[in-house]
Amino acid sequence: MYLVVNSGSSSLKLLVFDAAMAEVARAAVERIGVGGPTDHAAALDVALQAVEIDLERVTSAGHRVVHGGAELIATCVLTAQVEAEIERLVPLAPLHNPGALAGIRALRARAASLPHYAAFDTAFHATNPDIATTYALPLAERMRGLRRYGFHGLSYAAVVRKVQEMWINPFPKRLLSFHLGNGASICAIQDGISVASTMGYSPLDGLTMGTRAGGLDPAVVLDLAARHGVTATSELLNRQSGLLALGGSNDMRALAGPEGAFARAHFAYWAVRHAGSMVAAMGGVDAITFTGGIGENDGTVRSNIMNGLAFLGVVMDGEANARHECLLHDRESRVAVWIIPAEEERQIALEMAALRAKGGAGA
Repeated sequence: MYLVVNSGSSSLKLLVFDAAMAEVARAAVERIGVGGPTDHAAALDVALQAVEIDLERVTSAGHRVVHGGAELIATCVLTAQVEAEIERLVPLAPLHNPGALAGIRALRARAASLPHYAAFDTAFHATNPDIATTYALPLAERMRGLRRYGFHGLSYAAVVRKVQEMWINPFPKRLLSFHLGNGASICAIQDGISVASTMGYSPLDGLTMGTRAGGLDPAVVLDLAARHGVTATSELLNRQSGLLALGGSNDMRALAGPEGAFARAHFAYWAVRHAGSMVAAMGGVDAITFTGGIGENDGTVRSNIMNGLAFLGVVMDGEANARHECLLHDRESRVAVWIIPAEEERQIALEMAALRAKGGAGA
């Protein structure tokens, strides 16, 4: 069996898959350190007890890591060197990599002999060309790692796999993929590989999100930092902005009243605006996918985005969209549109199993 740990800054999700990659158990723990378990180690104990798994039956463990930087560009064995690199990258993902490290160390303490693997959200975007990832900054600053990385890569890798598995032959040459949840982004996927992403140096860039502001004029950030300080500005942009700031909640389902309506409209408007950029990076679009909690379950948001992309030849089947069916496009549509359920954890398990079968450590 394969154990997958997805650790956030204050949450921990644990899933177990059998040899056929069927999910056999899952558990989630929230509010770590803020009213729930005191730390990730305590949260892991709660999750392991909930799934009732004997660690002796587990063949390997995989860990989701948000930021792998420019070097960790594929799922790999979690060596001491890899762990040190993940820690070195903490300044690039201060809200994410520390949680991943806490989860890694907590499970290692309980299963030291178990092979551990790391899978990176940035890895899928390692195929982006330099022109798409390079900021027009002085060389010394670029050499420090200031560049676009892109995130939600495990989700997009799963989308590519599932589209290939389900019914597409040949694979759409130009695929526009929306990952819409509390964190949200769009990926331009050409011939099955990422060529551009709306997220950049951090997960802050791009779309309006649950608590993240999305794209901002850098002068706004400078103004906020001068007024509030760097730490408070980071908290404001990561945890106090987005839908929460506009509509009073980071849960799309809870948005109500005029402010809630504006927040929903803002989310869809900027999704369409940024989608245009991703389409330009591919020179057109042949298919669109929606994944993530909002992408899979909010028909109104999908409808507003698809209607906003009508100029590209997207024609929505309104009844199919209202029923959250897999296929969302009308027969007259020049662009295919599908809902693809998110499978980040299963993607980690599959990549871990493939690496074990090859007997390699990954790149």
